[in-house]
Amino acid sequence: MTSNEQIIYQPIFLLFVGISLLLTLGYFWGRRWNRQIMLSALNDLMSIVQPDDQTFTNIGGAIGHHANLFVRRKGAPFSRVDATITLLPRHSWLYLPISKFFRKYDRLFITLYLKQPPREEAHLIENSYSRFMGSKILNAGRLNHETVAWGKLSFHLYFASLSMRDKMLRFIGDNPDPGIVRHIAIVPDQKKGFVFMVPLKEQVARYFAPIYRWMPAASRE
Repeated sequence: MTSNEQIIYQPIFLLFVGISLLLTLGYFWGRRWNRQIMLSALNDLMSIVQPDDQTFTNIGGAIGHHANLFVRRKGAPFSRVDATITLLPRHSWLYLPISKFFRKYDRLFITLYLKQPPREEAHLIENSYSRFMGSKILNAGRLNHETVAWGKLSFHLYFASLSMRDKMLRFIGDNPDPGIVRHIAIVPDQKKGFVFMVPLKEQVARYFAPIYRWMPAASRE
């Protein structure tokens, strides 16, 4: 038996080959799974917004995608809806546990461009998500604040007036399960609405549709 043959049959070498094979299979499985999540989320958004035009951009290989959905129809409350989805690195099994520890879940950030500027600012943000970097409320000190229960989760409610507070609470009452929603915001200074969701497959349309219908009226009244 040659020295090369001896190496091939060493337990460490066989272990190395097994791990390499597992990581390769994980790479293709993870890319396919992330693609399915991305397509599910974007298709759900398209079905709700029904854009007149759209652009899609890959911003991070298997983990980042961006969409611009343009609405040119007369009478539509939004002129544009942007969506950015960032996914856990399921294709990299060595890095996935670290990413999951710090980031915890996939993320879908939705920006809605209102044609009419909102009258007041309001936020409904889930307690644990509010502690993440980048999720802070810039004008929190100028807004009223209270903690409310939405389904089984605790949310911080920020509002400029009792009228806006009532609108937010009515929305919760009409939609008793937050599902994958972790943040809803109406920001007059930017003439925008914001939604943050955890993009579970085939769940985005279910929880985004009520917000899409409710936000224009809540912004104007």
